[in-house]
Amino acid sequence: MAFSTDETERYTRHILLKEIGGPGQQRLKAATVAIVGMGGLGAPAALYLAAAGIGRLLLIDPDAVALSNLQRQVLYRTADVGAAKVAAAAAALHALNPHADTDARAVRLVEANATELLEGAHLVVDGTDDFATRFAVNAACHALGVPLVSGAVGRWDGQIGVFASGVTKGAPCYRCFVPETPPDVEPCAEAGIVGALTGVIGAMMALEAIKIVTGAGSPLAGRLLLFDGLGADARTVRLAADPACPVCSGGQIR
Repeated sequence: MAFSTDETERYTRHILLKEIGGPGQQRLKAATVAIVGMGGLGAPAALYLAAAGIGRLLLIDPDAVALSNLQRQVLYRTADVGAAKVAAAAAALHALNPHADTDARAVRLVEANATELLEGAHLVVDGTDDFATRFAVNAACHALGVPLVSGAVGRWDGQIGVFASGVTKGAPCYRCFVPETPPDVEPCAEAGIVGALTGVIGAMMALEAIKIVTGAGSPLAGRLLLFDGLGADARTVRLAADPACPVCSGGQIR
């Protein structure tokens, strides 16, 4: 898969990195990454993945751009208010990097359609804000055998993890970490969220995706990074597979 002159210049800073180089950039170009949820996390993740040279981005979100989104969803502009998020996102990403193909799907991912929507993706980035969707994405990733990069934010705090139960025997899936919907969840519409935090976590999700696709470094597989934006502090904890997990049954690949 040869690069054009434009692509070679565009990706020079990646190609100079020994951990990526030409072969890693080729892998980025050949990759299909699905982003579920084009909101506070999916929007910045999509910007960095398109800029990085991911060959195909599958964008999944049923919502339209709202004025209140613009405080943190920097992919969109005021003129996009009322437009389908995936359509506005596809246009913005094409303007950033015309070499990155986009497949915009203005549908809600649910358990019944998750596997069909995500089939063909080499990696999935989940930036959704409800647990039913997260559970559906996780189950589909496990069944399809693709790694999942999952992020979450609230007020001033964020977290990111990589779940690869369908790829690595014994690895935990997202349901090992969150078996059931927590009873005290507050949506950001009620609790509030500092806009820049979503950029931090969304960019880190893109970074994990780039590492996984290129084989660079050590992704957060089986680990969870916890970020405290108010205290400017971060720590990483290890996650274990749950032998009673309803999805991965202790991490055993089905």
